Amino acid sequence: MNTTAALLVVDAQYGFMPGGGLAVADGDAIVPVINQVAPLFANVVLTQDWHPANHVSFAANHPGRQPFETIALPYGEQVLWPTHCVQGTRDAALHDDLCVPQAQLIIRKGFHGDVDSYSAFVEADRKSSTGLAAYLQARGITSVYLCGLATDYCVAWSAQDARAAGFEAAVIEDACRAIDLDGSLERAWADMRRAGVRRILSSDLA
Repeated sequence: MNTTAALLVVDAQYGFMPGGGLAVADGDAIVPVINQVAPLFANVVLTQDWHPANHVSFAANHPGRQPFETIALPYGEQVLWPTHCVQGTRDAALHDDLCVPQAQLIIRKGFHGDVDSYSAFVEADRKSSTGLAAYLQARGITSVYLCGLATDYCVAWSAQDARAAGFEAAVIEDACRAIDLDGSLERAWADMRRAGVRRILSSDLA
């Protein structure tokens, strides 16, 4: 095990699995892949979307608006999502089959009602830190491997912010699935490539 590397498991929650509030196609297929690679890492961090019911990103909280429309908020353009991962609900729970007993930290994000949070490092206002970068730096971590849901939102934002914080970053493509809203997946890979994020497969870790 490389003690300077960490696995970041992003939002492996029922809300993003088939049948969830914001279901990602084939989202549950990532769980066995994550379970396969996780034992290779001594350092594992999980993230968990954790919204209050009145969250600003929920279309249901904007009368007349529909999911996947966009609105302008003080911090920029915001996609309106179906209600998902509400605090304390089954939808917000991590998948029962996820097996990462060595995980040392769970970062909950999106719990501020007035700002969304895709990245594990910095909320969507691009100012509010989750503290993850400082935690990893204090542990001597220099590289972050990312997996989870969804590739084009929370994984991509987290990967780019990992690079911005000075970490090497790699996305394990087959341990992720995407929403792919209006070409968002292609844009996300292009943005990650420009940021210096590597694109790998789980087999590359063997």
